[in-house]
Amino acid sequence: MLEEVLLPTAAAATAGGLAAYAVRGKSARLIAPSLWHGDRKRPALALTFDDGPSESTPALLELLAEHNAKATFFMCGRNVRRLKEIAREVAAAGHEIGNHTDSHPALYFKSPEFMYREMALAQQSIAQITKSTPRLFRAPYGVRWPGLRRSQERLHLTGIMWTAIARDWKWPASRVSRLLLKKAQKGAILCLHDGRELQRAPDIRATLEAVEFEVPILKERGFSLESVTEILR
Repeated sequence: MLEEVLLPTAAAATAGGLAAYAVRGKSARLIAPSLWHGDRKRPALALTFDDGPSESTPALLELLAEHNAKATFFMCGRNVRRLKEIAREVAAAGHEIGNHTDSHPALYFKSPEFMYREMALAQQSIAQITKSTPRLFRAPYGVRWPGLRRSQERLHLTGIMWTAIARDWKWPASRVSRLLLKKAQKGAILCLHDGRELQRAPDIRATLEAVEFEVPILKERGFSLESVTEILR
């Protein structure tokens, strides 16, 4: 009798774990294809910044320029329309721009039509305002849901996850820096945030301080800081 109870429970737990992995696992490809690292033979890695642009993005651009570092910015369409000039500054500085949906929704339980509209509106806004058409897509919160694969295909977008994510929206700069320096490796894709979803004038001091501290160390270790597309080649 006990086995009859335990076996279905164990099966349900296993199925639940697999489903959770498919939705949020960084290396999962079942729901929608995505990449989470680049070439592991070359000493290069990618810094990526989500949720922007924000009013503090120009300060981040200055830090990156000081160290001749390139990055990839996954932008929300609504933020791009609100801060057009800052979005253009990112493109003008030679950084790569990716699609991060229009309004930063978690895609759990969302219909294929909803996901496509979110992605297509962001794609249109970014392309029109920055003159740069995204080729990469990162789902908010890393959540993928059935139907996302088709939306990526329709918009010719490659899904990108991360090797490591810095919880810079809640951790102090010192902890963010320790994590990213620990996870830095050939081909790594490191995820930070130059915005906080759709907040106006968000406090990203932890992000800025972490970047200011860690970038010189990464360069001293021999890493080239490149766009995601560059480290994937």
